[in-house]
Amino acid sequence: MIPSSFSYQKVNSVAEAIKALSSGEAKILAGGHSLIPTMKLRLNSPSKLVDIGALAELRGIKESGAEIIIGAATTHQEIATNKIIQSKLPLFAQGGNSIGDVQVRNKGTIGGSLAHADPAADWAAIVLASDATIEVQGGKGTRKIKATGFFNGMFSTALQDDEIITAVHVPLAVGSKGSYAKFPQPASRFAIVGCAVMKMADGKVNIAFTGISNCAFRDQAAEKAISGKKIDASTIESASKAAVEGVNILSDHYASEKYRKHLAKVYLKRALLAVS
Repeated sequence: MIPSSFSYQKVNSVAEAIKALSSGEAKILAGGHSLIPTMKLRLNSPSKLVDIGALAELRGIKESGAEIIIGAATTHQEIATNKIIQSKLPLFAQGGNSIGDVQVRNKGTIGGSLAHADPAADWAAIVLASDATIEVQGGKGTRKIKATGFFNGMFSTALQDDEIITAVHVPLAVGSKGSYAKFPQPASRFAIVGCAVMKMADGKVNIAFTGISNCAFRDQAAEKAISGKKIDASTIESASKAAVEGVNILSDHYASEKYRKHLAKVYLKRALLAVS
């Protein structure tokens, strides 16, 4: 449980962090609750850690027009207890409260979780279901990536080597309602199966899973089965039957493929009931 040797640099700006990333196999350090455990297991061995944890420009939550902007270095606890989030984006408050324990929630950050892209992380499903956009900055400037195009494999994202997440943009859809339901691993509280649902005012229903496959994903078949219809026992059953069909489902010592598939359908039903 001892990481390989590495150098450490605490930066004073995003621009300085991007410059530091260009030298060697550097990794960004924010809260550290995603990166440090993998370093201890030597699953990740960066030559340098670039500490952005003190950058005020990456923290905070604000409402701007028809969206809420969450700074990448905002902690899970700050999101869960923020008055704007609780009032206008309760799905994110629910998500923040469901992560880990009190120590993890007070140190871990939303940007760190998304960049790490653990296949069992909670935020991935939540940003997918909410149609969020992830703002990143790198040597070539700033760009925005739709959450639906951000996760592309196990611990793999659309981020370039010199890019860091700076903010998460979440649209505020009047009349929408969201819910997150998960079956947690009892020690880590990661999702063995997690399901995020966002019911839009126009009847469209977004459904995203985490913990099921090599990365979080939107379940288009389940969405098609229930979108535009009244959410009741019949349509919930139809969506459940369609869920995770044809998906390459993980199997490990926590849950077999068969059990995970069963849990996905159960937790989709629970999430849909919460928004019906």
